[in-house]
Amino acid sequence: MALTREQVVDAAVGVLAGFGLADLSMRRLARELDVQVGALYWHVKNKQELLVDVAARLLGGIEHLPDAAATPREAVTSLATAIRAALAPVPDSAEVVQLAQTMQPAALEPLTWLRELLEEAGVAPQRSAWARHLLLNHILGSVAAQQDRSRLEAVGGTGGPDLGTDAFAWGVETILDGLGI
Repeated sequence: MALTREQVVDAAVGVLAGFGLADLSMRRLARELDVQVGALYWHVKNKQELLVDVAARLLGGIEHLPDAAATPREAVTSLATAIRAALAPVPDSAEVVQLAQTMQPAALEPLTWLRELLEEAGVAPQRSAWARHLLLNHILGSVAAQQDRSRLEAVGGTGGPDLGTDAFAWGVETILDGLGI
């Protein structure tokens, strides 16, 4: 059976989920797929392009159907929470999404939806990119902090204060308060 781009991305997500970004190399991926490294480059130009696809896959299960009765604030909060929930279980996912949104932000639909929801909530279009950036940094920082804490605890260390769900929700509320939403 011929290798497909979908299989390459699936395998990359599997390596990321199982071992983290440090172990996600093109050589490792080729071994996982039992192909030569060159075969991967028929499907992706380079590792950066692959990471954009991986980030899109990680965020791909998020639905953009805010409850019709939801306020703009609730819609933004719901989407931010869904993004965090999608990324939290996958090691180094925050770093992958940060890289991908820098390289190809349009490839990550939930981040586009976040900006649209912020504008619908009253954030001026010229500032909605900044507001999305602020909120995204909070989401990704929260995910990274949670993952770092888990890694430290797994090896018997202490991870400092628990910055889990409650701290995340408070941060989102604070950001939205500051934006006047």
